[in-house]
Amino acid sequence: MTSASSPPTKAGAINFKYLGNENGEFAGEYSTYVKQFGDPKDSARTPLIVLHGGPGLVHDYLAPFSDLYTKFGTPVILYDQLGNGLSTHLKDMPSRFWKIDLFIDELVNIINTLGIKDSFALAGHSWGGILAAEFAIRRHPQGLKHLILTDSLASSALWNQSNAQLMQAFPIAVQEGLKSGMKDPHKFFAALKEFHAVHGCTIKPFPPEYLHTLEQVFGPDGDPTVAAAPVLNNWTIINELPRIQVPTFVINGRNDISQDFVVKPFFDGIAKVKWVTFEKSTHSPFFEERERYMGLINDFLN
Repeated sequence: MTSASSPPTKAGAINFKYLGNENGEFAGEYSTYVKQFGDPKDSARTPLIVLHGGPGLVHDYLAPFSDLYTKFGTPVILYDQLGNGLSTHLKDMPSRFWKIDLFIDELVNIINTLGIKDSFALAGHSWGGILAAEFAIRRHPQGLKHLILTDSLASSALWNQSNAQLMQAFPIAVQEGLKSGMKDPHKFFAALKEFHAVHGCTIKPFPPEYLHTLEQVFGPDGDPTVAAAPVLNNWTIINELPRIQVPTFVINGRNDISQDFVVKPFFDGIAKVKWVTFEKSTHSPFFEERERYMGLINDFLN
């Protein structure tokens, strides 16, 4: 199995003029790093925007999604969300700056800048699935044709419950490291890699893009600003899910952190929905069962 992916056809920063929160605070001009595979405006296929996890990670580990362009001709767009990777970092912003609507506004800006607001699809991994679902509910985008929620979660309580369950099978040192959180980043990162080797991505060694993504937050030169913000405290979308009207594909892995009970509310609450569990995968079936994963994504989009 390889983690190789095709080079992008275009990559660079686009301007993001943020108008501020509901009180007009934090308005400013920032930049979002965007990577494109294919021309989203010059294709017979609907372009797919893929939203990375976190909050606080980067786009690099989503490189396998470029297969959708090289094998099937679907234009694919990846990007680093604000505060992460090659986008603008804002280490001095207070925690109240980091809100779901901020990241939705950034996504809307990308869609408008690329000129695809009339027809596009979204795939969100983990936190990216939260962002994609919230965007569909809060903004009712007319151009959204398909929604993919991969290895995601319907509430932070269910996610925390799953982590607590799975953690019990690990040595005490790993459990303590995970519980330490960002209070002891070095200890936390060491424990996180042990945990992810079982429930995050079982390819050994980790694909370079996967490890790089984790290092961008938890490594010695990483920026944990967004990851440490309380974006998802007491968050749930369960009661709002019937408002999602577009065809939706829910995905998880058999040994995923996103266990069945974490994603089942999507299946129960969304009207036009299908759900596939990848039996040989954890939180990254796009690496672990890459060929089948991309084939099913392609079938769903077309």
